[in-house]
Amino acid sequence: MSVSYATEAVLLDVSDGIATITLNRPSEGNAITRDLTLGMQAIWAEVKRNPDIRVAIVTGAGERHFCTGASAGGLKGGDEGLGLANGPLNEVVRLSPHHNDVWKPVICIVNGLCNGGGLHFVVDSDIVVAPQTAAFMDTHVNLGQVGALENIGLARRMTLGSALLLTLVGRDYRMSAERAHQLGLVDILEPTLAEAVATGRKLAASIARNSPQAVTLSKQALWASMELGYKQAQELGWQFVKQQWNHPDFDEGPRAFMEKRQPEWNPDPNARR
Repeated sequence: MSVSYATEAVLLDVSDGIATITLNRPSEGNAITRDLTLGMQAIWAEVKRNPDIRVAIVTGAGERHFCTGASAGGLKGGDEGLGLANGPLNEVVRLSPHHNDVWKPVICIVNGLCNGGGLHFVVDSDIVVAPQTAAFMDTHVNLGQVGALENIGLARRMTLGSALLLTLVGRDYRMSAERAHQLGLVDILEPTLAEAVATGRKLAASIARNSPQAVTLSKQALWASMELGYKQAQELGWQFVKQQWNHPDFDEGPRAFMEKRQPEWNPDPNARR
């Protein structure tokens, strides 16, 4: 299945349980516009709704830019600009999987320069893969904008000092993919873009073969732990463990292993043993 929007600002292709989401404005650095923002919101709704989608990949068109952030021409308040009105965060900012409460796994393949708002996709993905040619920067302050939301995500995924370096220096500092890998912003670093894409797709295929419900609950447990103390996180994790006990996949996994066959997972989160 392939779904594209009239503006072609962002594309969705679904095959073998993998949703490939491509920011598709390469002539303008895959910059974020109103059309792209609305397209991402619709796509994340499809990822959540469609039981055939087990995992998503987010990447950019071309080889130079992953996403250069918000289109400078769209930096106007309200719906005239990027579709960002003056309202609550959970009603206004809908770019990333976390903004849309997507608990299916998301892999980000950073195919080139990632700047500003493009960092939303990186910091809110579960696994980040990049080639040596990728780079990261943040130009919010150069344009008189506040670097906060995605920048807070940077501070969670790497060191506070590194996040502040990107945020405060702006366009005069580019973090290499190698340095980002050292700091934990990039999880897997490959020599070339082709190898990064191959690795990302291989990881997605592996995830798609696992129990959808077990994967979803595991992801929720780990992300939730970032907001809790250790003991509270353990208690919440235990609740997720017990939740899976009532799902058919809890029996199907061991049974398939003993019978030396591929498991037949139940994609319905409400199914019961």
